Amino acid sequence: MGAFLVGVATWVSRLENWRSASSSGAAGGGRVSETYSSEKPSGLLRWLTTVDHKDIGILYGVYSVTIFGWAGGAAMVMRVELLDGQMTLLSNTFYNSLLTSHGIAMLILFGTPILAAFANYLIPLIIGADDMAFPRINAIAFWLLPPSAILVFAGFLPIPDLIPAQTAWTMYTPLSSGVGSGNQANAGVDLMLLGLHLSGVSVTMGAINFIATIFTERAEEVSWANLDIFSWTVLTQSGLVLFAFPLLGSAILMLLMDRNFGTTFFSVEGGYILWQHLFWFWGHPEVYILILPAMGLVSLIMPRFAGRRLFGFKFVVYSTLAIGVLSFGVWAHHMFATGIDPRLRASFMTVSLAIAIPTAVKTFNWITTLWNGKIRLTTPMLFCIGFVSNVIIGGVTGVFLASIPVDILLHDTYYVVGHFHYFLMGGTVFAVFAGIYYWFPLATGRMYQKTLGKAHFWLSMVGTNVTFFAMILLGYGGMPRRYATYLPEFATLHQAATLGAVFITVAQLVWLFNMVQSYTEGRRIEDGDPWNLADYGLKTAEWEWLERRRATALADGGEDRDDAA
Repeated sequence: MGAFLVGVATWVSRLENWRSASSSGAAGGGRVSETYSSEKPSGLLRWLTTVDHKDIGILYGVYSVTIFGWAGGAAMVMRVELLDGQMTLLSNTFYNSLLTSHGIAMLILFGTPILAAFANYLIPLIIGADDMAFPRINAIAFWLLPPSAILVFAGFLPIPDLIPAQTAWTMYTPLSSGVGSGNQANAGVDLMLLGLHLSGVSVTMGAINFIATIFTERAEEVSWANLDIFSWTVLTQSGLVLFAFPLLGSAILMLLMDRNFGTTFFSVEGGYILWQHLFWFWGHPEVYILILPAMGLVSLIMPRFAGRRLFGFKFVVYSTLAIGVLSFGVWAHHMFATGIDPRLRASFMTVSLAIAIPTAVKTFNWITTLWNGKIRLTTPMLFCIGFVSNVIIGGVTGVFLASIPVDILLHDTYYVVGHFHYFLMGGTVFAVFAGIYYWFPLATGRMYQKTLGKAHFWLSMVGTNVTFFAMILLGYGGMPRRYATYLPEFATLHQAATLGAVFITVAQLVWLFNMVQSYTEGRRIEDGDPWNLADYGLKTAEWEWLERRRATALADGGEDRDDAA
């Protein structure tokens, strides 16, 4: 297989005009084919055949928002079920199906692709590249995602004798091996595993492309010393992907062989421990795969509205690299309760506590950036500040879970759910919204409704903290996670968590209306600097690209030939 891939790469590299299909309108160096630009198709054909990094970024974004809607809907249905302690709305199997699909959709099908949307659209513009290093591979990486999502959700389709997977997103064996008298030997689990494997191939292809682009396609004036912080975080994330996702793919293939070909990787004594080691060696770096680019977005956007450059830029970069290295030494803190050797547990506890240090470095640098700054509380800035406050709560609760005695008490309770949702919903998703609002004028040429944007923030902020802080308190009370029924003493906190989930849902509906309405009818921006960044000396390369594009459109009679929506 390796020899075959080398042969394919050699053949591709010998193709004439290999880069001729890269799109026009990027930041860069004049190597783009104007003939190709003028012949670029329009309508549906454009989106099906495009290799333009900006178009592919938008495709990633639309796909991710669709998955976000599915996963959020599943969470809302579960929260309604949890309004009372008995099973009154859903069956046990359907609740477990929603639980599984929500976790997998948010972590794998939404989290990584939405960050790839920003990276695809922005990195070539910021670093002065004409396009991604491999535009066709970039397109292939995206188009692997829709079929992977269909396979993951195949059990929900009206297909006879097919049921959704109910393994939870961790897919622990022996349940996921189909062992015993349960229903997890059903083909719905096999299809989900194949879909996850396909999504892993997509993410890995994208990571290779980002690494090649940042290393080889930078403009001459973009050195390692002045490379922007978002590119640094995406580069680190891509390195994590290259080491983590192939292992997950291997573990999934072994699980599929156990299920279908009679192998015994995980169906023998100790197999469940082997699965947890393999899964969490991917699973914990995956947390940083999701949060590092989000930290990069905040580190890039926040200084623009604080009126000053990011404080301690080099230390933010070094802390990013430190997190990337340390993230591969913490996986067994998910396994403190499994009975592994106490000496191993102690070493993993040490590294898990140590990884809080570079995260704290970032946090103090963000706070210092705000100190004595000329702060403008725009919607992107509000989401950045919300990100920092939520990540502090998520980080502090994580430090407790890194301690073996505390983790033994809180393991598999709602405390863990509250902790990582503070990081992923209160962290990654907040950073994503900050980026969407900040670059909305760049992508559309229009401005969003500012009042609706701030309403979206406050509803999201209140909903997030009500929901997930209630879960932390539930965990302190001993409420186990993944249960659809509970004792009466937990009813009030569950009802509070459901109320917070309603706030979050309403907030996202406000956001969706704002985006659609503003895209079609929003006020057109008057120049290429809608945030007045030049006044603070903080204008970055993508806004300079927008200036050039608007000037070109004016010279062409007002028509933007690049049509980069």
